[in-house]
Amino acid sequence: MRADRLVSLVLLLRQRGRLSAATLARELEVSTRTVLRDIEALSAAGVPVYAERGRHGGFALLPGFQTELTGLNHDEALALLVAGSRRGAQVFGLGSALASAMLKVVDALPESYRATAAGAAQRLLIDPETDLLSRRLVAEELPDTIVTEVRRAVFSGHKLRIRYAAVDQAPKWRTVDPIGLVTVRDQGYLLATRSGADRTYRLSRVLAAEELAEPAQRPDRVDLDRAWQERSTQFRAGGDQVTVLVRVHPARREGLVGTAVAVRAEEADADGWLRLEVTFQDSRHAEWALWQLATSAEALAPQWLRNSLRNRAAAIATYYGVPS
Repeated sequence: MRADRLVSLVLLLRQRGRLSAATLARELEVSTRTVLRDIEALSAAGVPVYAERGRHGGFALLPGFQTELTGLNHDEALALLVAGSRRGAQVFGLGSALASAMLKVVDALPESYRATAAGAAQRLLIDPETDLLSRRLVAEELPDTIVTEVRRAVFSGHKLRIRYAAVDQAPKWRTVDPIGLVTVRDQGYLLATRSGADRTYRLSRVLAAEELAEPAQRPDRVDLDRAWQERSTQFRAGGDQVTVLVRVHPARREGLVGTAVAVRAEEADADGWLRLEVTFQDSRHAEWALWQLATSAEALAPQWLRNSLRNRAAAIATYYGVPS
């Protein structure tokens, strides 16, 4: 909205001083022409913005100009600045709103420790884009139009019509009662009910969304954390689960257990390795988990899993065999 953009423009000039039209356009994600129109609107409203000509010119506020924003103490502002570094806002299509809010947070601080809080926030890093092994953690790219429509239905309490592409199924339209939005490891989910039954939809699989005028059938209050835990339990208990007998090196036990649905039995072998009876979501899950452990684990049963792992290893060996 333009009003929010005008506030952000003023805050940028307050915090950074003189800025060129091109810099302002880049920060506000608009065109230079839009920035110039916004500057004219601010001047007409009595905000003392003036222009400096020349190579190093730009726009600035008259010294001493103050905006009326609610003050925060140091720790409150620092907490918001750190929270603002998380990528959840991007998942739910609130990236630009977050950037604007962070400008307001910094501006709301008393002058005496504004720089202190901003400097402290620079000393904290939450959810970097890569881990220690330089593996890139890529957040899902979701169209703003879809996420905005889903978010509006969740907040307004209206029914939502979505075109959803479930795994191994053709996309279909569904009308659901939205309950809330959850982000886990940069993946967004919509918690909803459909004909009274609990449903969980991954936002990246929503191909289109439309907020309806009809009120959603849902309780006035919700414990979203509890709802997510219950659905996670249901998910782990469903599907074509398989139980596998595995020998694993003790150093890799946590890597195996961390991916499993459940551990049903465990004992130590004479050589120090561990023998576990582990349940996985389905056959693909079991094969993937054992393959990740390479020679640090051995599937003892069922035989189909041993065959699958052997065939995969043989295929890899063929690629890297000695040329004839």
